[in-house]
This record gives sequence, C-alpha cells and structure tokens, in this order.
Amino acid sequence: PAPGLSKKKPLAAAKMLRDAGVDVLNIADGPRATVRMSNSALAEDMQRKLATETILHVCCRDRNLLGLMSDLLGNHTRELHNLVIITGDPPKMGDYPKATAVFDVDSIGLLKMAKGLNCGIDPAGRDFGGQARFFCATGAEPGAVDYTREMRRLREKIDAGAELVMTQPVYDPAVMRRFLDDLAQFPHPIPVLMGLCPLVSSRNAEFLHNEVPGMSIPQGIRDRMATAGAGANGIAEGIAIAREMLNEFKSEVVGCYIMPQLGKYEAAISVLSELGYGQADSAGRRDAAAA
Repeated sequence: PAPGLSKKKPLAAAKMLRDAGVDVLNIADGPRATVRMSNSALAEDMQRKLATETILHVCCRDRNLLGLMSDLLGNHTRELHNLVIITGDPPKMGDYPKATAVFDVDSIGLLKMAKGLNCGIDPAGRDFGGQARFFCATGAEPGAVDYTREMRRLREKIDAGAELVMTQPVYDPAVMRRFLDDLAQFPHPIPVLMGLCPLVSSRNAEFLHNEVPGMSIPQGIRDRMATAGAGANGIAEGIAIAREMLNEFKSEVVGCYIMPQLGKYEAAISVLSELGYGQADSAGRRDAAAA
C-alpha cells in the first residue's frame, strides 16, 4: 500500500499489471516497519474491483495472538485466502522506532495457527465450527549469513504448514543454485517463487546491500550498476540483471515474484516481457489457462 489514505495509485498499478498478464499481486504488511494502510483493505478492493488474485503478507510483529487470530478469520470471510506468513522486521528499522514489537508468535507459530484453522481447530485446540482454506506461503533467504539456521527454520516452516517458498531477492546464481539443491534434499518437494528486485541505480544497489537486512548484492553486480550510472541506463541495467536470474532458473521454479522499487511497476513487466507478458493478449491467455 502507498502512504496515506488513497488507494488510487496502487489500484491503478494493479490494473496495469493485471492487464499485462500478471497472475497474482503480492501485498506487503508494513515492510521495513513502515506505516501503511491495512494491506487486507487494499487486497479486498483489488480482488473486488479488478477480479485479480492477491497474496497477503501477514506479519507477527504488530498484533498479539488474539489479534492475529481475529485477522485470519476476518481475512477468510473476505475471500483473502492466499497468505505469506512472515515474522516481520523490528520496529527500530522504521518510522516509529519506539513502537512495541509484540511477537507473541513467530512465522512458525503463525503457520501452525493457520494450518490448525484449515483443520477446523483453533489455537486452544478446540473445534471452531468450520474449516478454513488458507494457502500459506513462507519466506526464505538463500543468501542468509547463518545459512544453516535459515535452512533449519525453513524446514520447520514447511513442517508447520507452508506450501510455497518465496525467496528474498537473489542476485547471485551460485547462491540460488545452492539453495535449490539443498531444498531438493528435504523429505517432500515444495514449489519455489524466486524473488527478483530490479535495481535502479548504483546508489540503490549500495543502499540495499549495506542497509537492508537480508539483502546481499555481489560486488560484480554493484560494479555493473556503477558503470551504468543513474537514470534510464541504471534502470535498464537493473532489468537486465533480473532477467538474467529469471532465465537461469525459470525451468526450476514455479514462477517469480518481482518487487519493483520506487513505484516503478512497469519494471516488472519489462523483466517478464521475454516470456510474453505485456502483450495485447497477455491477460486473455492467462485467463484462458486458468479456466
């Protein structure tokens, strides 16, 4: 969601992406501990007005267990069934560093809650009179500093109910290769959406690498962005880098999710254009395939 009260810009961007053939729209929940309108309110509007599917981030940081449970039930009644369960960035990263972080549960605990609701059981172990049908994704960081811990927790998330893995943005093919190879050793296969975040300038690349937790950009990529410079050349180089990652792994993942920066949503279509997105009949082909 954009800052403030208006949904006009995100809805316009969502319509552009839907018309270009994009399959589903991913809506964050206070990323980097910034304040935005409720992502569920925006997701409901997108689904109702644009007839598009959404994936709703659900973050453990801002609500206690009662609030999370209430939100899950409310989201379900609003037809918001696709969730990506995340623990969430600490408040000190955002605009209100003195805000209280709740974390009654982490992503593993919340996945267990959602799985329980799918089985008709509430967190207290009681039958709550129905079965939910949430589809739960979870996040993973292929380039994590403590990679052993990351993979251990990912396995715990899958055991807790995650049905899809969405990675943090990856810029190094060797990092993604290691991750996919190790994931293939898990007892049960799980689909992967590869995260791509097109860079827009050298300054942007350095900021993400040095200031944003979970982001690691190889020196070679930062050198390419430095050579490209800012403006149109920087944007084009960032798109080219994202395309290279997509082309390298498109046959090994079920798809990708693209995180355009600074409201440059057209960059997502540029990354996907070689796969047929952004053409006149893109939305029609998507809808025919889903029928």
